[in-house]
Amino acid sequence: MRIPKPRKRGEAYYIEIMINGKRSSATRDTAKECEQWAAQKMLEARANQLAEDLGVKQHYPFKTLFYKYYEEVGEKLRGSVYVKQQLGPFEEKFGALADMSIHDITPKHLTAWRNKRLKEVGANTVLREIALYSSVFSYAVKELFLLENNPWMGIKKPVKPKARNRRIRDDEIQQLLEALNYKEGQVPTEPDHYVAWAFLFALETAMRRGEILGIQMKDIHARHVHLPKTKNGDARNVPLTKKALELLALIQHDGLRLIPQNENAFRLMWERRKEKAGLAEIKFHDTRHEAITRFVNNQKLPVEVLAKVTGHKTIKVLVNTYYNPDVEDIADMLDA
Repeated sequence: MRIPKPRKRGEAYYIEIMINGKRSSATRDTAKECEQWAAQKMLEARANQLAEDLGVKQHYPFKTLFYKYYEEVGEKLRGSVYVKQQLGPFEEKFGALADMSIHDITPKHLTAWRNKRLKEVGANTVLREIALYSSVFSYAVKELFLLENNPWMGIKKPVKPKARNRRIRDDEIQQLLEALNYKEGQVPTEPDHYVAWAFLFALETAMRRGEILGIQMKDIHARHVHLPKTKNGDARNVPLTKKALELLALIQHDGLRLIPQNENAFRLMWERRKEKAGLAEIKFHDTRHEAITRFVNNQKLPVEVLAKVTGHKTIKVLVNTYYNPDVEDIADMLDA
């Protein structure tokens, strides 16, 4: 069966196919996504027919499984943005493995991929990718019953790197603000201003980038911000210092969301401008480490209270990952 050509409808694309006398249709962002959906549906129909007639395992490409996983599972996950971001570079990332049948992929293939990938990106990135694609194959095992075993379970994971303990100096803060054309106390009006404002707000609240970008105006209260859903799945109330309240008072637009920018545009602006400032090694997440260290050094917050602010369920993770005082800081606390 030939795949019909998708039709453009407004900003999206529409495709309709006929399988065993039944019509199926889908609307997607791009023509390629429509064609991928149609190919997947026709492949499933052929696979089911062959399985019934001959008990033969149909060629089922890894990339087809991943698209189906995104459509049926990934799109509904809290981390759906990350899963969707993997669709575009999938074939480039996996090369020949992308078109290989999932029935033929072995731990040996995946080990070779892991080794190659570790030469391209850091261990944390590879660990996150392994977790995602292992979930994709688990879906094929437990939900689609296409496989008996998950080959990702047969490979050794890279050693997780030590947690970063990068602090952000005052002069680096000023360099970043200058690169973003922003001055403290300024009302943000341009996209780069909002990135700078969010950077300062993160330093004051220890909130993650995604949490700040997700704040809606209705969730901002007199002395706290309510986060309905956070990384660990629970809601959290983040207390606001006087400086945090001063920053919030600078936001003067009438939109529903605190930061009127999508995550991708925000991320690109941040990456480009910090490189321009010569501070490419700084990550936005370093603001969380910096803020937590300041909470202990300046506000003297005990760790059990600090965990309520940051949302950590495990005190050990909070202490070992985010709070890394210098020995001089500890000596000052002892004297105090």
